[in-house]
Amino acid sequence: MATFQKVKLGDITEIVSGGTPDSSNLDYWGNGNINWATLPDLHHKYLLDTHRKITELGLKNSSAKLLPVNTVIFSSRATIGEVSIAKVPTSTNQGSKNFICDPSKVNFEYLYYSLKFNAKKIEQLATGATYKEINKTDFSNVEIALPDLPTQSRIASVLSAYDDLIENNEKRIKALEEMASRLYTEWFVKFKSPGNEKVQMVDSGTEFGMIPEGWEVKKISDLVNVISGFPFKSGTYLESGKYKIVTIKNVHDAKFVMNFDSFINELPEKMPGSCVLKKGDILLSLTGNVGRVCVVYGAGHLLNQRVAKLDPNNSYIREFIYSLFRQERFQKRLEAMSNGAAQQNLSPIQVKDIPVINPEGRTLDQFSNLTRSYFDEAINLNEKNLNLSQIRDHLIPQVVTGKRLLHS
Repeated sequence: MATFQKVKLGDITEIVSGGTPDSSNLDYWGNGNINWATLPDLHHKYLLDTHRKITELGLKNSSAKLLPVNTVIFSSRATIGEVSIAKVPTSTNQGSKNFICDPSKVNFEYLYYSLKFNAKKIEQLATGATYKEINKTDFSNVEIALPDLPTQSRIASVLSAYDDLIENNEKRIKALEEMASRLYTEWFVKFKSPGNEKVQMVDSGTEFGMIPEGWEVKKISDLVNVISGFPFKSGTYLESGKYKIVTIKNVHDAKFVMNFDSFINELPEKMPGSCVLKKGDILLSLTGNVGRVCVVYGAGHLLNQRVAKLDPNNSYIREFIYSLFRQERFQKRLEAMSNGAAQQNLSPIQVKDIPVINPEGRTLDQFSNLTRSYFDEAINLNEKNLNLSQIRDHLIPQVVTGKRLLHS
């Protein structure tokens, strides 16, 4: 029977802090090829690439360090508890603490799951007035339960099997998203939809210039109702409860994130029924990273005012509306329209007035028929991933504490 011992992180890993090169020096950033991870890069188990890169000069002239493959990265500032495993050499900003494992003592995959389990406990160590942060010394003294290496490997293998299934489903979801996007571009940007090859192009008299005859330029409000969420009183939120509140944290780009930290037990009297979400609803972020769009899975969640629901006037154009809002050009327009000094904010009224090309009905119907299966399959795969992640998350605390032993 495996024996679990309490060990300090500082005794089994080398803990390395990150750093940020001077952002005003283009020599540190221009054409950089060194991965530089920040919080948005840590939302997946494996870090394969980073949004931003730095140069050799930037690395040399900052406190950032180049970390080896299989370093476990833990976000330790502001948002605390995101964990990822570097599968490419990378550096990080100072918002992370990075664990280079001693392979004779700890399996990096096991450490990943152990840190995920201990994230809430670790977060309690954070201090700071402006934003909370965990320092290297406190991290060194954090204790985790550690069995022998063969047992660590078995635990990591069982838990990784769930993550592998989730990752494969996410790859399929991404492929479905790309298929729908390419079709939208071909039909509604390049105007190469089936049956319209010989349709005459006419001047729309708008910013869109020439469009196929029979098509129109309308406002967003002619196609979809942009419904604001309800202004819940944040002071009434609970850490758990009957109803889950959807905030901008749940609306990622093309991904509805089912991690909730705001709940209520009673529905407000004046909350409209439109704020109760159902599977397949389209959401739009109105603040922070404005313009992010995703499709809801699950049902019964409640919509916060910082997020809007896009309710198509006709159900058969749901796929068209989603694809329209996912277009890079359209999202850049939403970003340009937003305002706010500390944080971007987008008004639903502004969104409603945006002009868009409205194809004739037959083409819209064809597009919907072709892409509906893409959207439905993506929703089903997301629901499967939710079930897999719930099983995995239920298993993690049992196996990394020794409450449930895995036998070879």
